[in-house]
Amino acid sequence: MIGAVVPAHDEESLIGRALQALIAAAAHPDLQGEEVRIAVVLDACRDRTGDIARALGVQCLAVEARNVGFARAAGAQSLIEQGARWLAFTDADSVVAPCWFSRQLALRSEAVCGVVEVDDWTGFTAEERIRYELGYTDAEGHRHIHGANLGVSTSAYQQAGGFSQLCSREDVDFVERLHALGMRIAWTNTVRVVTSARQDGRAPDGFAAHLERLRSA
Repeated sequence: MIGAVVPAHDEESLIGRALQALIAAAAHPDLQGEEVRIAVVLDACRDRTGDIARALGVQCLAVEARNVGFARAAGAQSLIEQGARWLAFTDADSVVAPCWFSRQLALRSEAVCGVVEVDDWTGFTAEERIRYELGYTDAEGHRHIHGANLGVSTSAYQQAGGFSQLCSREDVDFVERLHALGMRIAWTNTVRVVTSARQDGRAPDGFAAHLERLRSA
């Protein structure tokens, strides 16, 4: 079984689109019918995020941490206990490609770091967008790390100790530990996710904060 973890804090406006993309990817023929279980970790949610997820037939796990590292770890642990052999992580404001699961597995690595592309640059100037694109490597062999586009075998996840309870950069911390252990990591642009350029990000030093720094560069 393949497990997918989506941490969410008050994401009712975006979670439906994210989950529909995951459900479509779970039905990709290259998976040859292998089950995919999706877990939304409702972290201090006070809106309809959980209602929307449950209506789509997705598992929900409620926590009160306001901590993305904690949420990712809680979702991963739940899916491991259900028998997941592979864990895939994305975010509630992101839309995975139809081959997202199948391509991760096809790379036959212990971990996969994919790329993200921004769906809408509204609110940013053309110069700010160009500055971002000049600093981003959308190619094989990139070294970007995104919690919105990350996969790992359960064995490698456990050996590395899982996600730490960090409010930001939990993904970087985790991948650095995988690298230190000598795990095979595929740095690929063939595993793709479309994400938002929203400026009210949930992690204090996450992707939204990175985009905001473009304004002062």
